[in-house]
Formats: sequence, structure tokens, C-alpha cells
Amino acid sequence: MNANLYALLEAGFPADRSACALETIDAQGRPLYYSWDDIDRASARIANLLASLKLPAGARVAVQVEKSPEALLLYLATLRAGFVYLPLNTAYQAAEIDYFVGNAEPALVVCAPGSAEWITPIAKQHRVKHVLTLGDDRTGSLLDAAARQPDRFRTVRRAPDDMAAILYTSGTTGRSKGAMLSHDNLASNAQVLKHYWRWRRGDVLLHALPIFHVHGLFVASHGALLAGCKMIWMAKFDPREVVRQLPRATVFMGVPTMYVRLLDEPAFDAQACRTMRLFISGSAPLLPDTFRQFEQRTGTRILERYGMSETVMLTSNPYDGNRVAGTVGLPLPGVEVRVVDEHGRPCAEGEIGAIQVRGPNVFSGYWRMPEKTREEFTEDRFFRTGDMGKWDANGYLSIVGRGKDLIITGGYNVYPKEIESYLDELPGVFESAVIGVPHRDFGEAVTAVVVPKPGATLDEAQLIAALKGRIANFKVPKRVHVVPELPRNQMGKVQKNLLRERFGG
Repeated sequence: MNANLYALLEAGFPADRSACALETIDAQGRPLYYSWDDIDRASARIANLLASLKLPAGARVAVQVEKSPEALLLYLATLRAGFVYLPLNTAYQAAEIDYFVGNAEPALVVCAPGSAEWITPIAKQHRVKHVLTLGDDRTGSLLDAAARQPDRFRTVRRAPDDMAAILYTSGTTGRSKGAMLSHDNLASNAQVLKHYWRWRRGDVLLHALPIFHVHGLFVASHGALLAGCKMIWMAKFDPREVVRQLPRATVFMGVPTMYVRLLDEPAFDAQACRTMRLFISGSAPLLPDTFRQFEQRTGTRILERYGMSETVMLTSNPYDGNRVAGTVGLPLPGVEVRVVDEHGRPCAEGEIGAIQVRGPNVFSGYWRMPEKTREEFTEDRFFRTGDMGKWDANGYLSIVGRGKDLIITGGYNVYPKEIESYLDELPGVFESAVIGVPHRDFGEAVTAVVVPKPGATLDEAQLIAALKGRIANFKVPKRVHVVPELPRNQMGKVQKNLLRERFGG
């Protein structure tokens, strides 16, 4: 049996390959339709192109492109050809791309046509042999080359433990780490979610998430593909357009920010949601107030779940049963979740401890970081998530904080030390501390606290402007506070809890 994830997804395609699999709107506002046969043939052409490049076994394909149906086809083609897919956030800029390309050493980089001028030199510096472009308007050298390839391709055989993707994620020290996910990690989770969330033929997924991380690329896309369900494909989240499209859909997945903005739309009500059977929220904590407002407005309870780049999905509020605000529900079938104290002993109900997980969905380790991998796993192979949580009387898990120094803003992970390193390089900055503070739209807002060098005067707007030219916009602090010194404990460690209390109101 071929354990290649694409083979599993393809087995879920409907018998009628002429049926619409994906519907979108082009730049001129005209509808575009892709059948299941289109997906098979177009991904075959791209897979044949990848094979023609003679990439080495296990080659990484790094991709930083805007969301489009062709970007999804590139992902599927990479799986089919037996290579490793490496999605990169479209907001990443030169310094970040330089790190990822240098660390992952991809054999192929695919970027947007408008980015080729600055990405190509970075790729060449790191001895990347191939750079191709892919636009969100069906342009670029990738599609030009693929058009000359055959539209039939025999999916490469892969073993369950063979790597399918690398997702870079923040950690406690240094720069981002590459989580290695196998075909079985992704396949097992997709199959569990298909049954747990009751995916069915006739479902229509309104896809408004980006596809460079777990939520949009794996959880949403895999769910629809595996169930043979149509997707309404939105290039980006637009609350008014979502409200307009909802009566044509049955499933929607979003981050809390999206639900907050939907609630700001007067037309978003029970009538707009009349065909919807499931709203799913993840990637950041959903405020209980948002949960309650949503239920009052629509008569439907959002299903909140919990996952990570390293593990895909871990827990979920039930499809049939009570969905509890402020919790991420119950462990998924086949997934073991435990909450332990500092000695590794199980925590009692209501007691806060460290969340550890084990299951077929849990990654094998971090790319080229064996020591870090060993640190993050217990002797009995539970993964230390770095999150803190507690169980309630009904076995529902609540996330109460993160042991790892991590900020989740709008569904994106931000590692404070990385931002601090950029801040500390700016003229006049002596030192800095970056924290997350509660924010209605983003869950948490990146906030910086800086100490000036003696005699220096720091301006908040100038510091923010300087960072915007260097790092992704979602990492740029929303506010920068200037203070004479940072609070420290006796060991000299900055007491960020005091900063959160001071600036989090």
C-alpha cells in the first residue's frame, strides 16, 4: 500500500471527476471552476515538472506565494512527486527568508513573481539550484514550464514515516525550528477529523484561511479533499464577502479575529448561517465573550479545537455534545493528552500543569536539531507542548497560558526573542522586552518595552517604522513603550509578568 498522503486524499475524490472541486474568483471578478479531474491533471503536470528537475531524494520545496488554487496544486504535486513541502508565510521579508533557506537548504524555491528580484540572490547565496515563480493570477515560470509536461503521473510510493512537510515554528531559544511532519502524521489526523467533525459528501467548505500553516493548508484543505467536498476558495478573508457566501456553504474554519470581524457585520445573523452546520475556531484562544455573542447572533455554537505545528490537531470540542466556552474540548481519538506538575505527576481536576501529548499525529522531531528534539520529548515519548492547561470535571481541557515564551497574534506565532534581537540593533536602544497583551481582534497584540541608551531619545513611531522594513507585519509591535529600566528578579531575568500587568490593561 502506498502511504503517500496524496494517494489517501485522491481516494476520497468523488466518482464523478467532472464535478466542481474548487470555485474561486479571478482578478477581474469572474468565477473560475476547477473539477476533480482538473486537480488531478494539473497537479500531475507540476509533479512531472518537479520530477524532471532531478531533485535529490527528500528534497525540500520552499514556497512563498500568495494564496491561489495553483498554490494548492503545487502542494499536492510536491506530495505526489515524493518531495517535502515547506510553506513560508507571505509576510516574511529578506532576513527571515535568508534564515529559512539557509537552514532548510531547499532544492527548489517557488516565490511570487514580484519577489523574485530579491529572493533569487538569497537562493543563489545558499546554492539553491532552482528558483521558479507562481503568481496568484495563474502566471509565472512554474506554470509555464508545467504546461509542457504530461497530465498523467504515477504518485511516488512513500512509507508512513517518510517526511511530507516541514513547518517552521517558534520555540524557547534561538530562531524558528523546522517541525518535520510525516505522511502518516498528516494522514492519521485527517482521517480522525473526517469522522470526528462528520465531514460528508455534499459539504461545502468556505475556505478563507491562508495556506502557509497547519490550519488552512492541512486541517481545512485535507478535510474537504478527503471527503470529496467542494471548496469556495477566497484569496483572503473579507467579512462582507464571507457573509455573502455563507448561504452556499456548510463548513467554515477561522481564527478568533475572523469571528470578531464577522460579528461586526450587521448582515451576519441566523439567516446568513441557515445552511451552515459547523463553524470551527483555532490557532489562538477564542474569548468566551466572542463565543457567547456568536451563539446569540446565529443560534450556533463555535467548535473550538487545539493543535500545533508539531502535532496538527490534538483536542476538539465535540460535534455531538456540549461545546464549552473557554475550553478546547476533549482529546481526539487516538491522541493521548496529559497535564502534569513540575515533577511529571498527573494534575488533579482544576490544577494547572504542563500539557504533554502523544499519538500518530505527533511529529518526529525538529529539522537538524537532535538535541532540541530530545529536550522536547519525555522518556515515554510524550511531546512537551510548552502550553499550560487544566482539566475540568467533564474532561474538557482549557489552555491557561504558555510555558514557552510565545505570543499568538491573529493566529500567527511570534517568538519575542526574535523581535527583541531586531529592536536591540536599532540606534539608541539599550535593551528590550517583547510581550503579548490581550487584544479584542488579535487575541494578543505584540507589545514592546524598550530602554534607551544613556542620552538617547526614542520615538515610538520611528521604532515601529524601522521594524516594518525588516520583519513580517504581524511581528511588528502594535505599541512600543519607553521605560528607564526593565524589572528583573534576583537572578537577573526580566519579569515579563510585571510588564504584562503594567501594559496589558
